[in-house]
Amino acid sequence: MPKILRIHNRLIIGGPALNVLYLTKYLAPEFETLLIVGEKEDHEKDASFLAEQMGIKTVFLPDMGRSLHPYRDYKAYRKIKNIIKDFKPDIVHTHAAKPGALGRLAASSSGVRVIVHTYHGHVFHSYFNKLKTRFIINTERFLAKKTDALIAISNQQKKELTEEFKIADSDKFKTIPLGFELNKFRENMPEKRKIFREEFNLDDDEIAIGIIGRLVPVKNHLLFLEAIDYLKKNTHKKFRAFIIGDGETREDMEEKAKKLGISVATSKEKDINSTLTFTSWRKDIDYVNAGLDIITLTSLNEGTPVSLIEAQAANKPIVSTRVGGISDVVIENETALLSDVNDTIGFQKNLLALIEDSNLRNSLGKNGAEHVQQKFSVERLVTDMENLYHGLLIKKNSKR
Repeated sequence: MPKILRIHNRLIIGGPALNVLYLTKYLAPEFETLLIVGEKEDHEKDASFLAEQMGIKTVFLPDMGRSLHPYRDYKAYRKIKNIIKDFKPDIVHTHAAKPGALGRLAASSSGVRVIVHTYHGHVFHSYFNKLKTRFIINTERFLAKKTDALIAISNQQKKELTEEFKIADSDKFKTIPLGFELNKFRENMPEKRKIFREEFNLDDDEIAIGIIGRLVPVKNHLLFLEAIDYLKKNTHKKFRAFIIGDGETREDMEEKAKKLGISVATSKEKDINSTLTFTSWRKDIDYVNAGLDIITLTSLNEGTPVSLIEAQAANKPIVSTRVGGISDVVIENETALLSDVNDTIGFQKNLLALIEDSNLRNSLGKNGAEHVQQKFSVERLVTDMENLYHGLLIKKNSKR
């Protein structure tokens, strides 16, 4: 049985954490996996409960944080090398930037047979200044030379990584989209919708608009707030807006909403007279999706947005910016209305169009579930990864 050492930056709510957990669980018993995770930041929602639910024991490396810290990073590197020495993996598979650097350096210096890295999005624009971005890109090019296979989670991401940022030649990349357990977003939807809407005192004729995810600068929630302000001035339809998630820009977004004249409530203050509610993190996203009528995304940079996959699984129409891997996740004008990231007016008009036209909402929503079930199921993810691992091991064995 081949052994895999899987290294991920942190277990927080989101697609990357779900996928490392799914791969750890469902590749067994064909592969034995040891999962290493690092330290989350204070504002991030812990997802370690998911590992417990799946019966997965993880190795926690507190020194492997998200930020650059030479002393702690070196300590994490040494610990990974020691784990490699004891576990003796056939494959080291790293996920995201920091584990990708520490894990690949440790695996390469330890003589691991196969080294794989997955890009869950990237940090090559909209995160850092030009000097730091250039350093990161050059580092990734160096690490790519020590890697047997690089995984992009969308065709658009692969194109950016190979053609725009020139991380490595395209033949070193494999596109393997994320995979999810999506059935819960189709089960008992009327009951779940009723429970969510009663919780927030939503009338049957009120249109609920939501945005789901971390509150961090790259998610660009200001565009969402400006769109809500636009709707207040341009529609007579009854609507309420919900920001589901939390993070470092939470207080700033609340303040900006108030400056725009948008009345604000929180999950503890379910004020039916407030236009916008900050719910913080929710574990019952299937209930949230059932209760919402429109789901949005406003990011400046995305890999594979989980919220849009789950929205389509629940047959909800989408309004989003056209960035990163979004065009690989949705079907433009069939499941989603898209606008360029700098096109504020386009985003606002797309949202207004869905608010005004119930037939358009229904037509965009109805094809979503079938689309994502075919493309983003956990079964497809596991099969793709099994095939990649076996192919790489056979290739290595043939060179012995």
